[in-house]
Amino acid sequence: MAVCWLLSGCGTVHADGGTAGTGSPSAADSRISWTLAGPMAVNKVSVASDDRTLRLDVQVPSGTKCTRGLKAAVDTVANGVIYVKVTFETRSGDQRSGCTGDESALTSVRLPLSVVGHRVMVNSSDVFTLSGATRPALRKCGELGCDPAPTGCTSQSYEQAVLAADTPKHTYWDDRGCDGHWLILDLSARTGPACGDASSGCKENAVTFRWFYRAAPDGWRAVGTSGVAGCAWIRQVAPAFPEALCRHLPALKR
Repeated sequence: MAVCWLLSGCGTVHADGGTAGTGSPSAADSRISWTLAGPMAVNKVSVASDDRTLRLDVQVPSGTKCTRGLKAAVDTVANGVIYVKVTFETRSGDQRSGCTGDESALTSVRLPLSVVGHRVMVNSSDVFTLSGATRPALRKCGELGCDPAPTGCTSQSYEQAVLAADTPKHTYWDDRGCDGHWLILDLSARTGPACGDASSGCKENAVTFRWFYRAAPDGWRAVGTSGVAGCAWIRQVAPAFPEALCRHLPALKR
């Protein structure tokens, strides 16, 4: 499996990985140069009790002679975000190095101010926050950012519900019922050829599924999907589902 190390070139990582030391270059490969790189992944970030010392768990090439000089440094602080850069030197960009595996490694950085009330962006990619996290770990922000919309009868909240249903990209929704505790959305995904203007004669199709949700502290939780009319199906699955939201549901056409 080919991978590219951030700030560096590409190497090859085998599925069986490797352990520290097994991928060390031989003396004959002493001409292999070290290049600056960034981790292939940021596994987790935690904060010390002083709220200013971060500990970062990152993924780097394995082997005692494959990685050196791992460090983290604060790049800048702007608009409530602390930008941290993690770098190291590696020989993994040269296939002769034998540095074919990867492993987790730890580094730390002292912040110029408290992490409380700030977000942390690592290598202009992953964003972490202490808000809503369980100390000492910071919480990694997701597709909807660090503070997704709470459950409610709003379009921003429905975006979170669409993601909870694991639907294809560009899925659109119709609100069929919402009371802040329960939600019904008809989710439609386009199928068939991509169409241009109407005069082309191309006809788009869409497949629609009806999803039912229950509110939870971290957002809408999908209960299940059914295209039947009325309340019979959902009240079997979730007896507390309010009849007022589902009694007038039409069956979905197939």
